[in-house]
Amino acid sequence: MEEKTYVSIDDLDVKAIVGVADVEADISRDLPLRKWLYAWTMDPNIQGNYQKFIDKWISILIVVNLFALLFEQVPAIFDPNAHLFHYFDIFSVVVFTLEYFLRFYVAPEDPDFAAKRNARTSYIFSPFAIIDLLAIAPFYLKFLGIPLDLRFLRFLRLLRILKLFRILIPAYQAFAKANEGRTLRQKVHALVFPGTYGGKLQELFDGFIAVCVLLSVFAVIMESVHSVSYMLNIQFVILDAVMVGVFTLEYVMRMYSCVEEPGFKSPVAGRFKQATTVSTFIDLLAILPFFLEGLLNHLFDLRFLRVFRLTRLLKLTRGNDATATLVKVLSREWPVISASAFIMILLVIMTASLGFLFEHEAQPDKYENIPTTIYWAVITLASIGYGDIYPVTPVGRAMTVVMAFAGIGIFAIPAAILASAFSDELVKERDALKADLHDIMKDGRISVDELEYIRGEAKRLHLSVEEVSALVRQIHQEVERRADLATMPIHKIAAKPELAAEHYKTLLSNIRQLGMLMDPAEFEQMRLAGNRLTPEEMALWEKIRA
Repeated sequence: MEEKTYVSIDDLDVKAIVGVADVEADISRDLPLRKWLYAWTMDPNIQGNYQKFIDKWISILIVVNLFALLFEQVPAIFDPNAHLFHYFDIFSVVVFTLEYFLRFYVAPEDPDFAAKRNARTSYIFSPFAIIDLLAIAPFYLKFLGIPLDLRFLRFLRLLRILKLFRILIPAYQAFAKANEGRTLRQKVHALVFPGTYGGKLQELFDGFIAVCVLLSVFAVIMESVHSVSYMLNIQFVILDAVMVGVFTLEYVMRMYSCVEEPGFKSPVAGRFKQATTVSTFIDLLAILPFFLEGLLNHLFDLRFLRVFRLTRLLKLTRGNDATATLVKVLSREWPVISASAFIMILLVIMTASLGFLFEHEAQPDKYENIPTTIYWAVITLASIGYGDIYPVTPVGRAMTVVMAFAGIGIFAIPAAILASAFSDELVKERDALKADLHDIMKDGRISVDELEYIRGEAKRLHLSVEEVSALVRQIHQEVERRADLATMPIHKIAAKPELAAEHYKTLLSNIRQLGMLMDPAEFEQMRLAGNRLTPEEMALWEKIRA
């Protein structure tokens, strides 16, 4: 059996429990400048420094550079905005140059080069440093007036994308180490499904899919703008094909590795079950229009399917905590919501019928029939009032006033129910986390698995460091107080009212738990048979249980 590793609560900082990255780094100001700079900007092992922040924004700048290079190939975009592209290129080169020289300066502090005879020379000839240099070389070659083929310069600028390997390679190395000895299917599962084996690479994969979704949806939206679609028609077609390829590969990987998930073990039934889940069905909808239009366009006009590409946006709901909470709230409050929806439908039909009765003769073209009048009833009750249809008879106008006041209350009921239920659900989940923390911390130590659970729940419930800190402190104090009460003589407890009150609450809680865990029928049978409780004791028991 695998032995668990425990950490004492007294030795564990609350910020370490939550796993928060934006805590203040503990770096001495007395360090030499080079060590101080490395600690703040480049050391990945110091919590709260700027290393992750720098890597994040450098990565974003690299991706934006890639898009800038692509848009430079479109004369209609580049020619009128050439100066903006030039300024952005200067800004990018300045940032990349500062990064290059910073890494060059602190190279003797980097463990990868510190043991070498000449750390900075070793850095210059390292693969990452060569890529960093190639990323800025085109600008300086052009600035110095060295005659080079423009296509070669663009190729060198395209190498900036290789700077992303500075993040990808360490993530891949950690992934490979964590999945050493595992099968290909298990590795694919670790990459596409969140779990203990995925690590940073799985997070990067999810982020890449999210970026592809947003980029694809943005392209679909911009395609509807005729002037933009005319200029970038070929680019949109290529982008859509690439995105479909990415989403198809993701879908195949999920279907291939889903049998590693609990509850999906069967090779056939498990994959069918995975295919019928909501998230996987959305994945299929994201790619299906492309293949249907390509295969059946000679038989049917399937251009209308292109609008379904917007369903790719729903891919972002996979694993989204807010979506899961909303679904839970809807299922729990459905009886109340359905009742209020029934009242709304009833009110709409009644008001539409009355509106038709009072206004049909005066405006037969607008209040043509009851189905047409339903539109007027909905926009009036919802207090939208577009003004395209409105009553002209005195009775119709009087009824509209009453409808408007009634609609304010009736149409607000579902929104109020959802808002209240959503808030209640979050409170319940936080209370459940508090109860779990009680169980975890009652022995004064936390295992590594329990630590990961607390971090995941704190992130899921969007708890700040201060909130978790207060919660952990409160529970720790309660655990210590109960431990002290358990060993303290009763006369010493009675001597202090605050201890007596705490002891009383603990006893009440224990009695309630006893009542929930015990079989009521067996207890009643035992009481009657042995006459063990007096009527007064039984009445008190019933009161406490209630």
